[in-house]
Amino acid sequence: MLEITIESQKIGLNHPPFIIAEMSGNHNQSLERALEIVTAAAKAGAHAIKLQTYTPDTLTLDCDSKDFCIRNEKSLWKNETLYSLYQKAYTPWDWHKPIFEHARSLGIIPFSTPFDHTAVDFLEEIGNPCYKIASFENTDLPLIQKAAATGKPLIISTGMASLAELSETVEAARQAGCKNLVLLKCTSTYPAEPLDTNLKTIAHMRQTFECEVGLSDHTLGIGVSLAAIGIGASVIEKHFTISRADGGVDAQFSVEPDEMRQLVEESKRAWQAIGGVSYGPTEAEKPSLQFRRSLYISKDMKRGDRFTPENLRSVRPGFGIAPKYYSFCLWKKVTRDATKGTPLTWDLLIEEEMQTWKKR
Repeated sequence: MLEITIESQKIGLNHPPFIIAEMSGNHNQSLERALEIVTAAAKAGAHAIKLQTYTPDTLTLDCDSKDFCIRNEKSLWKNETLYSLYQKAYTPWDWHKPIFEHARSLGIIPFSTPFDHTAVDFLEEIGNPCYKIASFENTDLPLIQKAAATGKPLIISTGMASLAELSETVEAARQAGCKNLVLLKCTSTYPAEPLDTNLKTIAHMRQTFECEVGLSDHTLGIGVSLAAIGIGASVIEKHFTISRADGGVDAQFSVEPDEMRQLVEESKRAWQAIGGVSYGPTEAEKPSLQFRRSLYISKDMKRGDRFTPENLRSVRPGFGIAPKYYSFCLWKKVTRDATKGTPLTWDLLIEEEMQTWKKR
């Protein structure tokens, strides 16, 4: 069975889902707010808080030509230039260390997504325990190789990637030294729609690439994440904010503290419920066996009376003969007087009737 450890946290199907709170740019360029987001994520029970490590200049060009503008009418960021969007969203590098320290003081794992080689070098200096590769960078093989070469666990979002592209990505990561890999099923729309999520891909990725698989979930609410756990997701990443009403570049598709708390609690329940293939009563069910139906005498009877539909019924509880013997017992004689409410047992059938049955 596959298993990965990030700091003290074990990740795999034998462990509760690893829940990542993605801060992204929801700090709104306030370090104080960033630290509050970390505190809220820890209180909600998230296992990790994730940052993004870039500057506008390491991610794009300061250019307002058509190529560098967001023209999609459905986008939350339509008409923005890439540079101006990343100016709003980036996390200043000098914030990383205090954010990491604060997270660790609260028992939550801090890590980040690097977007270029200099970001990997910087994150190595501050003790980043694992690396996340964003969907838009999952074909940037040199970046993937750079992160993989650290020997740290690597989490890669798979949004937009074809199977052939993912094969190249996984091969590049492994050849560069990655031994602990997690692929996250991802739909790179913001927000994403459940109809576009295709969670069945999770099981296929696990089988194809023989690694841990999870979900980077941009849908609203937590329902899709819980469904993913049932299909085998061992990692869930959700964008996180203190309050959507406060705004922020990702606020509209981010969960708030109460929702994150629900996700943590319900994901553990969903994981526990998967269990294994099981038939028959569990230990917890055994006391309930007494409430199954069985055959009971429903009217007072005298020795020698025959059982009829009027005096023999299948009812709860289950201390009598099983209902499957109802037809056999009808018209047989009772061995002794019996009152209403007496469970039918084999010794209530007269011996000659029993001998007849045994000869069959």
